Amino acid sequence: MPPDYYALLGVAKDATTGEIKKAFRRIARDTHPDANPDDPEAASRFRAAAEAYEVLSDPDRRRRYDRGDTIDIGSLFGPGGLDDLINSVFGGGGLFGSPPRRPARGRDVLVRAEIDLAAAAFGTSVPVRFQTRSTCGVCGGTGAATTSGRETCPDCGGTGSVRVARRSLFGTMMTVATCSRCHGEGVIISDPCPTCRGAGSADDEISVTVEVPAGVATGTRLRLSGRGESGGRSGPSGDLFVEIVVTPHPRFERIDDDLVLRASVGIAEATLGTRLEVPLIDGDVTLLDVPAGTQPGDVIHVPNAGMTRLGRRSRGDMHVVLGVVVPEDLSEEEEELLRRWADLRGERVNRNAPAG
Repeated sequence: MPPDYYALLGVAKDATTGEIKKAFRRIARDTHPDANPDDPEAASRFRAAAEAYEVLSDPDRRRRYDRGDTIDIGSLFGPGGLDDLINSVFGGGGLFGSPPRRPARGRDVLVRAEIDLAAAAFGTSVPVRFQTRSTCGVCGGTGAATTSGRETCPDCGGTGSVRVARRSLFGTMMTVATCSRCHGEGVIISDPCPTCRGAGSADDEISVTVEVPAGVATGTRLRLSGRGESGGRSGPSGDLFVEIVVTPHPRFERIDDDLVLRASVGIAEATLGTRLEVPLIDGDVTLLDVPAGTQPGDVIHVPNAGMTRLGRRSRGDMHVVLGVVVPEDLSEEEEELLRRWADLRGERVNRNAPAG
């Protein structure tokens, strides 16, 4: 009776090809003899899993297996045997090999930029300066003093990787490893640049003008791709992140996309109503109608006079919170009028001490 290949891989009978491959990759790493040198049963478990994968990953073999047909096990593996199977499943690096090392990427850089609230409302341009490593201006980032000072690595032929033979219970298996001579770059520097000493980058002070969009808030980070630290001879540059700090405004308070402004009116103005001139964040002024009978803390809403919403054209609102000023230094005439007003209102006031 043939083995239950589905059970060997731990997959359902309706498993997709991708699920079968994923299951085999996991089992292969766990059961390969190289990973289990003290387990004499590892080789048989690995070969059984490989056999199951070879049958179930091939649509024709899988159909014949599901029908109960006999599968010729001896014809499962190609001329390269398990080595070809491992490379087809795990790529050129093999089961335990490593692909060629990618060129090192430059580090990201974080700087902070202060802007005022009006600039945050409508956008601005702000210069920033920072220290980092930039592409060497002498060698242009090649790391070599001359064009002939940059040579193809003789060990890997410029590929950055070499094939390494690994011996196992199944024979010699080829894996791919990063070239130790050029460290995966594929080139060696025989005549280094005297300025960067072959690194391709050098310490520098950078100045960048950053376009700040309307609507930013403290903590907003703007990303400038490729404007960070240089990756040296062959690596890509990192990114520049500019973190915005919006300084407090002397009159406006920001709440999300809205602005709050506190303004005051006199007792008579609050009682009888008035027109009040208030500033706007863009530097203009507007006139507000303060209704008669306004109480301390009443709010007048001014639509579309707040902050620009980030990434949109619309704006928030402005909320004017009204306070009522109580005079502290009345003249005799003002005091007499106010006492008469209190009598008319039936209010009890202090008759002994003069106001102010």
